[in-house]
Amino acid sequence: MSEIPAAILNAIPHRPPMLMVDEIVSQSERQIHCRKTFHADAFFLQGHFPNYPLVPGVILCESALQSGAILLSNQMTDSGLVPVATRLDGVKFKQMVRPGDTVDIEVTLDEVVSTAYFMTGKVSVGGKLAARLQFACTVAKPSTDAT
Repeated sequence: MSEIPAAILNAIPHRPPMLMVDEIVSQSERQIHCRKTFHADAFFLQGHFPNYPLVPGVILCESALQSGAILLSNQMTDSGLVPVATRLDGVKFKQMVRPGDTVDIEVTLDEVVSTAYFMTGKVSVGGKLAARLQFACTVAKPSTDAT
């Protein structure tokens, strides 16, 4: 497994095994393009499904959410805040993603209303759309209390 780029580690609090972004390909103020390669030993593939492993759709969504969080990290003035998902809409799965596949994740920031950020995510494999979703998040200050 390759080393995780500092740009990702500095942008979001996620860490392996729940880090679902390997690389930032390009980024502008309102768009980001990331990549993730799914390896056969990933924890979520161990039982999904035996003899025909598939990357779960919720993991594809999480890849888009994390890419969106990286996009938003440049817009946050308080470095102690983290984006937290509040809504997923219109989620559609079009193509299976299997172990060994590399996905391209494209997220666009569509609108900002106060502390709510509305985005569209597209996850593609082999140039074909695998998942599409609209999502929203807000920012939160994590508690330092371990409960």
